[in-house]
Amino acid sequence: MTQALHKIVTFEEFVAWYPENAQRRYELYDGVIVEMPPPTGDHESIIGFLIGEIVMEYKRLKLPYFIPKTAFVKPLEGESAYSPDVLLLNRPNLVNEPLWKKASTVSQAASIALVVEVVSTNWRDDYLKKAADYEAVGIPEYWIIDYAALGGRRFIGNPKQATISIYSLVEDEYQVSQFRGDDGIKSPIFAELNLTAEQIFQAGIST
Repeated sequence: MTQALHKIVTFEEFVAWYPENAQRRYELYDGVIVEMPPPTGDHESIIGFLIGEIVMEYKRLKLPYFIPKTAFVKPLEGESAYSPDVLLLNRPNLVNEPLWKKASTVSQAASIALVVEVVSTNWRDDYLKKAADYEAVGIPEYWIIDYAALGGRRFIGNPKQATISIYSLVEDEYQVSQFRGDDGIKSPIFAELNLTAEQIFQAGIST
């Protein structure tokens, strides 16, 4: 990660600073603006595949969800704001989000059905910081797609292998289930989603 600015800012200052039509993505970590690593083709292929599968499923189930192109999740405590790779929002609750209309930002668990992060070189943020903050917000489901096995061994095993970790909120704490190879993923929110870990990983393999 490359820090975009070398001073502490508030969330409001971050939103005001954020470049219009930005070619790069930025997030706010405890008041520090951070430039996210440039995405790879494989990374973007997995995101595109997942969005397609998730959209088909919520439309089939007639759920009032949608996936914004760019939006922030802001924990209520502190000065952080994250732009997940996939953010599934519950449209009816957005009227209760004071920052939605002016800053495309949500902070309430009732607004957020699912967050997905596809791991890149900043894997510690996904497994440590974001997991803790998403748990504190109360986001019911959080997927970490570690297709290149970049995460630490304590997260994905030894020897390291491509892993999907699905964090589900149980009594205000995340419980994690992990899926590899031909394991069929088990999503609490989409119980009938018929995908294996390998199908998701293969979506990122360039042909």
